Amino acid sequence: GRMVSQGTDESGHGTHMTSVLGRSSAVTRPDAPQPSYRGIAPDASVVAVKAIGETGQAGFLDLVRGIQWVVDNRERYNIRVLNLSFASRPRWYYWDDPVNQALMQAWRAGIFITAAAGNEGPEPMSVGSPGNLPYLLTVGAVTDNWTENDRTDDYIPDFSSSGPTPAGHIKPEIVAYGGHIAGIVPPSSALARQFPEYLLSTGEFVMTGSSQASALVAGLAALVLQLDPELTNDELKC
Repeated sequence: GRMVSQGTDESGHGTHMTSVLGRSSAVTRPDAPQPSYRGIAPDASVVAVKAIGETGQAGFLDLVRGIQWVVDNRERYNIRVLNLSFASRPRWYYWDDPVNQALMQAWRAGIFITAAAGNEGPEPMSVGSPGNLPYLLTVGAVTDNWTENDRTDDYIPDFSSSGPTPAGHIKPEIVAYGGHIAGIVPPSSALARQFPEYLLSTGEFVMTGSSQASALVAGLAALVLQLDPELTNDELKC
């Protein structure tokens, strides 16, 4: 692999997630009107951990090391919420999965974790890993059907992965908006180059998936902790 400067997002996916959950103002072209809305948790401090490359691929060790860093640095940076907007086909029982083992330790250390259910639906037992881990909060997608003021026609799109898990856990526990979500990606990122048609005139980029839904719920978790910092992971999940 080539050397990458710290904090560079060649994919664009992670930047989009971050802009969904914690954006205080839009980074748009100078001539574009400023949007009238903000990220879900605009007061949140963002700690970005890079474990996934330009094509969205990562080795198990990359992910485990990233999670380990979060656990090691949770007090230094007051890390309370970890969003995992990625999913892969489970290859082991959830308790044998090395990434899930790391996440169980993170959960025990007091870090609240949200994970995308995956985009492999609609068949049963299509939830990915780490969303198959019973402890954390797994998030599926729902779309507003392009009528944001009318909730009666909202539906869960076919791509959103469905439970139960092979171990019999009901997943996802929650669904959140994941259809045509506007956010920010670096102009030079792979997503911006591959899908120029998803770029709005405001300079924002539109993406759809359970990844966006998970980032949204991570922002909601941060808002709840802002109101009540003493909540345990289990209380917050409940």
